[in-house]
Amino acid sequence: MTAGTTKEISVLVGGGDWGKANIAAYVEPFQDETGIKVNPITDQIKLAQVELMVKSSNISVDVFTYGQSGAETLNARGLAEDVDYSIYDEAQLAGLTDFSKKPFGVAALVYSYVMVLNTEKFPEGEPRPESWTDFWNLNKFPGTRTLISGRAGTEGPWEESLMASGVMPGSVYPMDIDSIFASLDKMKGEVRRWWTVGSEIQQIMHDGAFDMTNSYDGRAQLLVNQGFPLEIVRNQAKLNWDYWMMPKGGPNAEAAQRFIQFATRADRQAEFAKLIPYGPSNLDAYDSIPEERAHQLASHPDYIADSCRSKPPGTPAIRAMAARMSST
Repeated sequence: MTAGTTKEISVLVGGGDWGKANIAAYVEPFQDETGIKVNPITDQIKLAQVELMVKSSNISVDVFTYGQSGAETLNARGLAEDVDYSIYDEAQLAGLTDFSKKPFGVAALVYSYVMVLNTEKFPEGEPRPESWTDFWNLNKFPGTRTLISGRAGTEGPWEESLMASGVMPGSVYPMDIDSIFASLDKMKGEVRRWWTVGSEIQQIMHDGAFDMTNSYDGRAQLLVNQGFPLEIVRNQAKLNWDYWMMPKGGPNAEAAQRFIQFATRADRQAEFAKLIPYGPSNLDAYDSIPEERAHQLASHPDYIADSCRSKPPGTPAIRAMAARMSST
């Protein structure tokens, strides 16, 4: 490191198994390779917190991850630092998918919102829900349902509700808000829990407090691998991804840039995927991922064709959906 280079940064890594995987695959080896100390923060961050940090010039987090909708909003408000792609070599840039490389961030992982079934309720060989239309069919498939709440507007059961009403995955966008809520109205009183974060739905699945739900595929796959009675339905999955990002004007930008470059290398993403089943955004990582694990990951080519690639709704749509969810 050159004189004056930052020797410590704070990285928001998330909680639970996801946070542990981030620390093992990225934080600890980055420290070993660069000598830069990383303070891992096992929490999540809200858009308003990023905005306050930037506008007050009191930045306490150097690197964080954010989903598509929030990332686009942060960028539109001028709150995100641009990524310095000059420090990436050609091989790494070629391995990263096109959607991974944005001016404001680099995709950290690829995941899907999937349907998950409790196999004690739906044993093998018996009729099971296979689509979101089936999930919405209360007569044919009675049982306890949970769904992501969508109260923030940026992520919710929007696409699922449209596919439940017969909209094909390729025709979901642009989304019709009135159609979304007409479909969701049919589920009123039938959803036992509207979950909010990954650790919450993981606990619900762990406890068996559901018959069918939607979930992040990585959280569900982790429990499947541990022997819990769950089955993932990847038909009509909703493909999504999070970005590694930096707040605008951060005091440790050089080290933060280096961390993101390190965390999106193929070798590091392969190690991350071995620890927790979330797909790499650098597809060269698949060269080092065992085939059994590779087929558990959302970015595997076998699953892309049947997935609905999530598109972040625009700000007016976000506000409208958040308002509608808050009033229900």
